[in-house]
Amino acid sequence: MPIRTADQIIHKAAWLYYSHGLRQDEVARELNISRASVAMYLRKARETGIVTISASTQLFADDVLARQLEDALKLDAVWVAPDSTHSSDPTADVPLVAANVFLGLITRGARIGVAWGRTVYTIADQMAHADLQGVTVVQLCGNLGAPYSYRPDECTMEIARRLNAKGLNLYAPLVLSTEELAAALRAEPVIREQLDGIRTCDLALFSIGTVDADSHIVKCGAVDLAELDRLRAAGAAGVIAGRVIDGRGASLDCAYNRRLISTDIDSLRAIPKRLVVVQEDSKFEPLKAALAGGLCTHLVVGAGMARRLLDFARAGRET
Repeated sequence: MPIRTADQIIHKAAWLYYSHGLRQDEVARELNISRASVAMYLRKARETGIVTISASTQLFADDVLARQLEDALKLDAVWVAPDSTHSSDPTADVPLVAANVFLGLITRGARIGVAWGRTVYTIADQMAHADLQGVTVVQLCGNLGAPYSYRPDECTMEIARRLNAKGLNLYAPLVLSTEELAAALRAEPVIREQLDGIRTCDLALFSIGTVDADSHIVKCGAVDLAELDRLRAAGAAGVIAGRVIDGRGASLDCAYNRRLISTDIDSLRAIPKRLVVVQEDSKFEPLKAALAGGLCTHLVVGAGMARRLLDFARAGRET
């Protein structure tokens, strides 16, 4: 149910006070209201149960820009996080909004597929603790070496811990040294069963990686810069769960992908709810590729990215 206009300021006050930890006088300055009004709104928030952002995420779905983007991209739901005034990074609120959107999409007994990376781990780190019965959190791709931060197994198990859920790790490397070895490992019954089970998930959480020198597949050592150049020359546009996709959102036909232990694109697309969260502005082109491939049903982005996507969608309709 949409938030009534008269109640929006209550949700905004609760968002600033409870999620950002602002004092009441700081909330008053931010909203250009009196401190007495802030106290009254926070009291109403407590009385109606709005004491965390969980009840206020509807603010970001009701935003005009979110609804315009939802219609333009034909998505089930879009949330637009406002530019943060409390951090040097204007997109700092994206993972916080996404963490609570994600919680709201989980149902009891659900199977949840989780990818990896800084955005996903930040979402996990900012999630409130919940006790959801019968939930299973499934790792979408193989793992990385111990020195790398935000590993797939860490993201999976941290989300499982926050939900008091069962975590199901994929005990295989993300990338093998040869295509033959990767094919043999994917054929192993335990690995095959785990990969086949991904399409039975009810919800997936992932971000989109870039294909530049800052890409996580470069930083984790999965590819070197020379191979990255070859991938880009072959049409690489983004990375999802370690898998390189082209501009149409399809799995790129390349040796790297054939050495991969990860969900395939068809299995990912079979998951009914696919929550994509993009924080960095540098991910505009990869996000376009994911959208072109129908890999996203639910989207959380910052205001700047939302405006770029809307301009792109409108330009496409005009040509």
